[in-house]
Amino acid sequence: MNRALQDRLGHAFADDSLLRQALIHPSADGANYQRFEFLGDRVLALVVAEWLLETFPGADEGELAVRFNALVRKEACAEVAERIGLGQHIVMGGGEEKAGGRRKAAILADVCEAVIAAIYLDGGLAAATRFIRSEWSPMFGRSSIVPRDAKTSLQEWAQAAGKPVPKYILNGRSGPDHAPEFTVSVEVEGQDALQARGASKRQAEQAAASAMLEKLGLWTNRD
Repeated sequence: MNRALQDRLGHAFADDSLLRQALIHPSADGANYQRFEFLGDRVLALVVAEWLLETFPGADEGELAVRFNALVRKEACAEVAERIGLGQHIVMGGGEEKAGGRRKAAILADVCEAVIAAIYLDGGLAAATRFIRSEWSPMFGRSSIVPRDAKTSLQEWAQAAGKPVPKYILNGRSGPDHAPEFTVSVEVEGQDALQARGASKRQAEQAAASAMLEKLGLWTNRD
């Protein structure tokens, strides 16, 4: 397996077949990254949640949720994948290749989560934590300056721009009663809707609002 990629990931694989599988798109033959993607999403969530608790001891649950969702959403994973050049290493079918699959944000995000799982399976949580803390640090720095109430900030911006009040839509609820997960999308006139998740409807709305604020450039990328 490509040694340069392992060097970029900061992890030397004892079993490089794990990394190989993490880079196989479903359009290619053989085992692909989908199962790893499932695991990597959970590992990322655990590491980020612990990191936030450690860094913001005075933050309440709602504030932590806004920051958490900004860091674990697909766009964040795609940003990391693009930065470290994962696209060029993906194995995919010819059709997906011709369709520009190596540059698709959704695919890059999935592969990034799968690579996290591969690192975790090969080196344990400590190795995965090192990778995540290293590659998510720029975004983590930005999350430390997130306003406490993203919904209010977004509404104030919309009103100042002469637009209708942002609309929040509950798309779904999943998980057991003791640990539910809500999915909410936010619609702003002139923008594509954005979706986010949270442990409550309010948290999901705040996370969706924060994602929209970032997309609008109202929360700048300060490293």
